Amino acid sequence: MENLISLVNRLQRACTALGDHGEETALPTLWDALPSIAVVGGQSSGKSSVLESVVGKDFLPRGSGIVTRRPLVLQLHRLDEGREYAEFGHLPRRKFTDFAAVRKEIADETDRETGRSKQISTVPIYLSIYSPNVVNLTLIDLPGLTKVAVDGQPDSIVMDIENMVRSYIEKPNCIILAISPANQDLATSDAIKISREVDPKGERTFGVLTKIDLMDKGTDAVDILEGKAYRLQFPWIGVVNRSQQDINKNVDMIAARRREREYFAQTPEYKHLSHRMGSEHLGKILSKHLEAVIKSRIPGLQSLINKTIIELESELSRLGKPIATDAGGKLYMIMEICRTFDGIFKEHLDGVRPGGDKIYNVFDNQLPAALKRLQFDKHLAMENVRKLITEADGYQPHLIAPEQGYRRLIETALILIKGPAEAAVDAVHGVLKELVHKAINETVELKQYPSLRVEVGNAAIESLDKMKEESRKATIQLVEMENSYLTVDFFRKLPQDVEKGGNPTHSIFDRYNDSYRRRIGTTVLSYVNMVCGSLRNSIPKSIVYCQVREAKRSLLDHFFTDLGKKEGKQLGKLLDEDPAIMQRRISLAKRLELYRAAQAEIDSVAWSK
Repeated sequence: MENLISLVNRLQRACTALGDHGEETALPTLWDALPSIAVVGGQSSGKSSVLESVVGKDFLPRGSGIVTRRPLVLQLHRLDEGREYAEFGHLPRRKFTDFAAVRKEIADETDRETGRSKQISTVPIYLSIYSPNVVNLTLIDLPGLTKVAVDGQPDSIVMDIENMVRSYIEKPNCIILAISPANQDLATSDAIKISREVDPKGERTFGVLTKIDLMDKGTDAVDILEGKAYRLQFPWIGVVNRSQQDINKNVDMIAARRREREYFAQTPEYKHLSHRMGSEHLGKILSKHLEAVIKSRIPGLQSLINKTIIELESELSRLGKPIATDAGGKLYMIMEICRTFDGIFKEHLDGVRPGGDKIYNVFDNQLPAALKRLQFDKHLAMENVRKLITEADGYQPHLIAPEQGYRRLIETALILIKGPAEAAVDAVHGVLKELVHKAINETVELKQYPSLRVEVGNAAIESLDKMKEESRKATIQLVEMENSYLTVDFFRKLPQDVEKGGNPTHSIFDRYNDSYRRRIGTTVLSYVNMVCGSLRNSIPKSIVYCQVREAKRSLLDHFFTDLGKKEGKQLGKLLDEDPAIMQRRISLAKRLELYRAAQAEIDSVAWSK
């Protein structure tokens, strides 16, 4: 069972080393889940003397005012034999055999954290004492409660200390050791008052009554010790500390313990309670109780640790990897992030993610609808046909068929197709830009680095703009190719005038009549519709080839080329992660290290069921 207390000792040391002091933070805290015993008492309540009696050594700083200004986690380890010594958590390789030096180091380490002011700090000091005269036990000595600030202390010191004490004892896993002097009214006890507030039923409070030997003649503390004056779940324990004269004379602590036993055994009022009085009994009962509490908490502690490890790993994964320190590492990191972005962009195009279907919608709906809206019939109205044919003839009218007029009508009609063609190019460009923005937002790693996010976005849009211009040229070329060479077979297959009941010999004389112009308009419209049908199929092919295909192949090629020319400092500017995220990752990594260490510690300990 003794290894259970040692287990909690190791976990508490790991908590402090990795910054977990049980304070209010955005990080999960293991400290709060660990069972502990907090020693609470007002100034001059005899709190320090009780601790020294339990240890059997003089080792705590003494003086007027607030002497304890940082929590002292006192870990006692029983030795079967050997010389007593002490070790500090901040000086792990140094053994103190002189306990006067221990007292000085406590004071010096307090000053290192708080300065030589009278301020307090919540960062604990760890002190382990190894001795044959102690039981396995861990106690947390907290600053003594006070009612007024003395010279050199801020006015807030009274509330600061109370808040620190409360932050420890309000935790459900904290056992409260409430120290009260017997020569003062229990109703005014600072320790009892604050303990009652956080533990009103007294279920986790041990009452310790000091200075019993200093009570006025004719009075005793029997009613308190028997639980009649103020009842707690656990019996009250009385102790008799060394007097100031004993302390000044350096009376041996072991001798003081013997005198304490004799006092309770020989004083008539307390003789019947002597078996459960004294600092030795206090140490044993606290050790036994702490072991029982730890044992009951182990399964819940394991569950909490395992659950928290999963949560920490998950959040660290969301935050991404830390930034590499060398130029090569940074370049590789940027390239990997860009490849991730490029992969997500391609998934949108290929239908793995939504969005790529909008391009097909441009080809299947938008382009055909735009072509259909072209007003070829107005363009080929009889008045416009007459005008264009006449203009095309120039000063010499056509003799048989108005070929130049036909060409003029066809060319001016086909030019109208450029509008829908360019609109299709722009529409696909808009879809591709939208998919770039989606891919950027869905690339988790880019959220870490605002500058890289902007650069990648700008580079991708710049590439799309270039591809759009190439696509526009290629698409317009398709229309212009139709203009540059007409499909002769279409006109060869047209029925002759005679077959339609007409008379070709009349064409010279009545070329300007309505019937003739109507026939020309109908022929041109048929040809233009044929070309529209062809372009409806070829324009999407050109757009996909010049824009979609190229976007999949080389969206960030220019960016990669420029990236290879950058130096380490320039690459570092691209990886300008939010400092808050960097700090969060460091904090999470430390906390994960703590929980993994705790998991390993608990797994290595075998305990009785």
